[in-house]
This record gives sequence, C-alpha cells and structure tokens, in this order.
Amino acid sequence: MARAIAFEASTAPIAQEACERLRGKFGHAAPAEASVIVALGGDGFMLQTLHATESLDVPVYGMNRGTIGFLMNEYSEDDLPERLAAAVEEVLNPLTMEATRTDGSRHRALAINEVSLLRAGPQAAKLRISVDGRVRMEELVCDGALVATPAGSTAYNYSAHGPILPIGADVLALTAMSAFRPRRWRGALLPKAARVRIEVLEPEKRPVMADADSRQSVRDVAMVDVRSDPAVRHRLLFDPGHGLEERLTREQFI
Repeated sequence: MARAIAFEASTAPIAQEACERLRGKFGHAAPAEASVIVALGGDGFMLQTLHATESLDVPVYGMNRGTIGFLMNEYSEDDLPERLAAAVEEVLNPLTMEATRTDGSRHRALAINEVSLLRAGPQAAKLRISVDGRVRMEELVCDGALVATPAGSTAYNYSAHGPILPIGADVLALTAMSAFRPRRWRGALLPKAARVRIEVLEPEKRPVMADADSRQSVRDVAMVDVRSDPAVRHRLLFDPGHGLEERLTREQFI
C-alpha cells in the first residue's frame, strides 16, 4: 500500500516547482493525514516544517532545494518511494526557552537548534549563568551566549567556535560569543537534562534579546531558562549512511 505523502515547499521557485511535480506524480495528503511529510527547501525550511508539525507524530524527510542542506537529503524524484521505505529515523528533542522580560512578562518558545542571548545595544552584555540551581559563573561579559542541541551544534554554535556534538551524546553545548571576561571563555558541555538559567545583569544599561532558532525573538529580557524537552519529539528521516551521526562526524574532518 502506497504511503500518504504530504509535500511542503519553501517559497523559493526551485522548491515550488519541485513540489508541483512531486504532487502531480505521487499525490498529496494534508500533513495531519499523511504517514510522512516531504519538506523541499533548505535547513531553514526544515526547521520551519518541524515547528509547524510538532503536534503531529509524523516523520519528516527533507530534500534539498535550498542553500544549506545539513538536515536534508539529496534531491531525487524517481526513486522517492524506495528511499522513504529505506530511510533511517533520528529523533530530536527541542529546547524549551522561557524568557522573562524586564517588565515581568514571560514568553515561551521551542528551539530545535539553539537558544541564544544577544546584546541589543552598543555595550557588551553582562550575564550570570546557573546550572541546576547552582551559580557557575557570576559574571560573563560578552556579545552573547547560546545553548545548542547536538542537531544545532553545526549551526550558530559552530560559527561561534562551539563544539560539534554527536547525536547520541546526550549533552548540550553552552557557548559564549566574543567573551571579554573571562577572556576567551569558549563555554561548557552540559548533560542533556541540565536546566540552565542565564540572568542579565544591568539590563537597562546593557539590553539583551533572547532568540529561539532565529525565528522567535524576545527583547529586553531579564532572565532566560533553558532545558531540553523530552515530551516533544521531532522525527527526521535520512537516507542510509547519510544520517545526522555520519554528517556530524564528517563535518569535523572537513
């Protein structure tokens, strides 16, 4: 019996054209009624698709029709049913970001790649970092800091000189951006179950914004709590031999 496939595409013309062809060839089901979702675009669209379908227990198979395709498989139309049948599944748990603003309001968001805090003014941010209720760094002076998942460790985290994390390592990366004090502090590796609290010191003088996957931003934050959320499961499908584990390993030898 053929699988019911939902084809979703980014706004890029090349992705839209591919989506139209694939829907004509294999049919199209609504995501809630599909047994698999095929996302056509780049990594940004994959993150968008995962966030949009997080309430559905449906795996997502990406095909690269964008600029960056770390989370995507190579594009091919003819053998799609066979590739879907042979695909290997990876399960990702996102981060929960709970940001408290200086006015006391609270904002919650999920991040598959990372939660980042960034200075929002001309002066460096001053942050206090606690892990599982214990203060680990009284004052970090920096341009920002982020908490990244293994899946997101090759994205913003890697550009900030953070470590690449194997998918099965069950750790999170806490990485600083342009740390001034302690000088050149690069960050820490934390257990996946760790609860991280980052407090903003002098928030009026040194404003900071918090961001989840570069898609949900909160300005003028006073404190941000970050933790992995095991209750939310994102199911990604990869061609055999080209899963996230292999890609993360290969990335370190480029």
